[in-house]
Amino acid sequence: MKEFQFRPSFIQIPALSSFEGEIRLPGSKSITNRAFLIAALAEGTTRLHNLLRSDDTCYMGEALQKLGVGIEFSEDFTDAVVHGNGGAISAPGGAPTELFLGNAGTAMRSLTAALSLGKGEFHLRGEERMSERPIRDLIDALRSIGANIDYEESEGYPPVCIKADGLEGGEVSVRGNISSQYLTALLICAPYCRAPLHIHVEGELISVPYVRMTLDIMSCFGIDVRHEGMTDFYVPQGVYKAVGDFSVEGDASSASYPLAAAAIAKGKVRVLGVGEHSSQGDVAFTEVLRKMGAKVTIGPDWIECDGTGCTLHGIDLDLNDIPDAAMTVSVLALFADGPSRISGIASWRVKETDRIAAMTAELRKVGADVRETNDSITIVPPEQLQAATIETYNDHRMAMCFSLVALGGVPIKILDPACVNKTYPQFFEDFNRLAK
Repeated sequence: MKEFQFRPSFIQIPALSSFEGEIRLPGSKSITNRAFLIAALAEGTTRLHNLLRSDDTCYMGEALQKLGVGIEFSEDFTDAVVHGNGGAISAPGGAPTELFLGNAGTAMRSLTAALSLGKGEFHLRGEERMSERPIRDLIDALRSIGANIDYEESEGYPPVCIKADGLEGGEVSVRGNISSQYLTALLICAPYCRAPLHIHVEGELISVPYVRMTLDIMSCFGIDVRHEGMTDFYVPQGVYKAVGDFSVEGDASSASYPLAAAAIAKGKVRVLGVGEHSSQGDVAFTEVLRKMGAKVTIGPDWIECDGTGCTLHGIDLDLNDIPDAAMTVSVLALFADGPSRISGIASWRVKETDRIAAMTAELRKVGADVRETNDSITIVPPEQLQAATIETYNDHRMAMCFSLVALGGVPIKILDPACVNKTYPQFFEDFNRLAK
């Protein structure tokens, strides 16, 4: 697998007025990377289907290959055969191993935990922004159960050096209010600790649906976790078992853009690949659309938004559970009949960029009156949208969200559009096919 290299400086989206049709969603990034790692730790061979091919998943796949995991990809990289390691992963040949993980937070955090299970020395680093994304809470937790991990540059942030010799198990506490990825990393590695692991979450746990997704995938591979609410998790010792065939759902976060486009342009759009039985929390974006006034129908493997004749209303919602799709709601708010307030989004501060600051700056460019706090954003829609050049901050969701503004009849220039390669490389092709 190769990282996407072509990076045009901008893409100009003309003023648009309609959005209609059908889209087959790419595979879920979150499910792809969890399935990759668990299949690599499993006993036996797993065939993964409908994988997302993107920068983040390439980093995970290439890292596992470099670590000696046997992975065979189909020609288009959407299917893979993973020959599981049957246990913890050690440094190939006993030599120090360096892994570059771009800005893939899931890969950095879950591999930091998983590689602590084996033996050997590992150096994990990423892009400049990765060195600003906190990892201290996870490393403090791992150190408390026997991990030997050092920071190579700034205390509390990647890059890190792991001198692995297994993890003890027992009891561990981790804070839940910065990122649910810390808990996910501990859960995935827990079955291979030297004793069963009891994980206690201190304080509020954000992005709960992503933790439920982790538990669901672990269960598919034979490890069932007992938990009391979303506070205490009891993980038995065991070995993941290959499942034969594992299909990745379409990405529910990616579904938010065409669904929102239909609501804005008063069109009808159906997205394929995700539906009523989805394990992804961002399916709850459909409830936000309904509260704002759009008609949404959900089938077993599809979601349809009908914006025909609808008037979008302002909302005041805590979207802690769906922080990624909440960004799409921020742009929808431009088209509402009154102000909108989105809260519970403190995690935006430590994502691919400081998303609260970035959203505030770019929404103001198109004419909105915006106020921000540490965990909320309030948007007063403009009387008239303004054409603008949108800075994307190397953040894929900024590029995809602000493309929707063109449906308000104003041209929008998106800088560094190739940042969408992180999760949805064909976004602009799909967008242009349905927009007029």
